[in-house]
Amino acid sequence: MHQISTLTLSDPKFIAAFIATLLAIVGNVPYLRDVIRHRVEPHAYTWFVWSIITCIVFFGQLAKGAGIGALPTAASEIFTILIFIFSLHNGFKHVRPIDKFFLVLALAGLIPWAITHDPTVSVIIAVAIDLIAFIPTLRKTWDKPNSETPLLFLTNVIRHALMLYSLEAYNVATVLHSVVMITTNIVMVYFITQKKVV
Repeated sequence: MHQISTLTLSDPKFIAAFIATLLAIVGNVPYLRDVIRHRVEPHAYTWFVWSIITCIVFFGQLAKGAGIGALPTAASEIFTILIFIFSLHNGFKHVRPIDKFFLVLALAGLIPWAITHDPTVSVIIAVAIDLIAFIPTLRKTWDKPNSETPLLFLTNVIRHALMLYSLEAYNVATVLHSVVMITTNIVMVYFITQKKVV
């Protein structure tokens, strides 16, 4: 945590982390509102795993010196938990057997994570689990693009780009999650907006 105290409020990395944290709020608040109002249908399996993985990534980033760059991850985790809770009642209901397979596979990935004490290995495993957990949501969104809105995923792309800039240390543990999230969120935005061109 000592890395955070070395930055001033005018430091570009601090500003980038602050903006990224605001984007986590800007993207997630409307999405959470839409979940509550049944305007979007998040896949509970994905959000359940994400709530676990985001927590793992946050502590892994702190352990490997991310400093203030980990703050947006912490903000995102709060909303991830809330969205998961509401998705249990308001989320996507047409769960397929393949979705259950990916849920079990993702949760099984927590076993090697639990037995390792290396933050870098933990983050690598966590990101792999994150990707597996993303598959049910990607499948659902491809089949039913109207079940999602692009704002959250678009702000996620910008947020993770800012997070990469705001990191106080660059290594696999601090960088990998954001790189993967930028890629997968771009795919989500494409899947969602396809409805406007078909």
